[in-house]
Amino acid sequence: MTATSEPPRNAVPDPGERGVFAPPSSFRMPWGQATDARIDASTLPDDIVLSVRDLTVAYRVRRGTVKAVRRISFDLRRGETLALIGESGSGKTTVALALVRLLVRAARITDGSVVYRRGARAVDVLRLGAAGLRHYRWNECAMVFQSALNALNPVIRVRDQFLDVAKAHGMTDRRAAEARALELLRLVQLDADRVAGSYPHELSGGMRQRVLIAMGLLLDPQVIILDEPTTALDILTQRTVIDLLRRLKGERQFALVLVSHDLALAAELADQVATVYAGRIVECGTVADMFYNPHHPYTLGLLNAVPTLSGDFRALDSVRGQPPDLIDLPPGCAFRPRCPFGTDECEATDPEVATVDPARSGVAGAGGHVVACLHADAVAKTFDRHASAARK
Repeated sequence: MTATSEPPRNAVPDPGERGVFAPPSSFRMPWGQATDARIDASTLPDDIVLSVRDLTVAYRVRRGTVKAVRRISFDLRRGETLALIGESGSGKTTVALALVRLLVRAARITDGSVVYRRGARAVDVLRLGAAGLRHYRWNECAMVFQSALNALNPVIRVRDQFLDVAKAHGMTDRRAAEARALELLRLVQLDADRVAGSYPHELSGGMRQRVLIAMGLLLDPQVIILDEPTTALDILTQRTVIDLLRRLKGERQFALVLVSHDLALAAELADQVATVYAGRIVECGTVADMFYNPHHPYTLGLLNAVPTLSGDFRALDSVRGQPPDLIDLPPGCAFRPRCPFGTDECEATDPEVATVDPARSGVAGAGGHVVACLHADAVAKTFDRHASAARK
């Protein structure tokens, strides 16, 4: 792919002139280091910022190979949120870590591509060299980790942690970097001066989570990955974080990848929702598709396990059985041993992802509704009957 000219990302100007979100770094993206991207940028819609195809990740352990992520594909559009939902161990966090290449040593990305696009240029993140990857990880794509206390350095004040990130990515003006950090802390509704001078253990869980969100915004990335952003927070703090994320996304128009097992959080924040089971996306669609027109029995099971705030009281029904052993997956569909719709055909065939509505996109996250199930129509009819009975 031939690189074209692009204006450099200049240093932070006078805050009164353009605000704290002016591009902070003059370090240019080394596009030429990621040659032979598997997806040509010219074939992608203009609003796609991240295009993942057939991503496969495996962990090497003593018992064998853990197939943690299997042929996952999706598109992420500018200004939208894609939520990855599912049980613990389904592969959601592994997908998120693979997008920024922060997997542990035992993990290997064995196949696929992660194409990141800015303007008319695109690179395959999996082929980036050390310099390109260093730039991409915070300038272009930032990650807010699950445990805020563990993600922050316990022996360094919050101010210095911001300055370390800024210095590592080309912001040499300490005063400008500190002013930007304080402004971002105010943006996430914190007492900036007090929090900046504090150590992480002096802050509450909600405050630490907001510090991480502010740090993720430091270099104005196009993509932010949130791994369980409200885990272990009380209900009021969860509401504060949800409202904050919704407001920031509306103002900054960055794209979000939300990793969560909380369906309510996905309904609140997401535009697209993908159900992940045994390392695969088994269903993906809009929030309305997934919550009011599910076509996969696993999505249906997750919905049946969540209490509703309206309608009659009903017995909750958890997804029966246990997740499969990712070292020794069952033949055919991995959900077959737990599926109330399963047949002998399911044991012989591992269904591919197919579009529910031919008139819409057939790619997960691109506005379509896709599902990997041989009995998708029967699942949808069952949900319709349950929904009709609940309304009576």
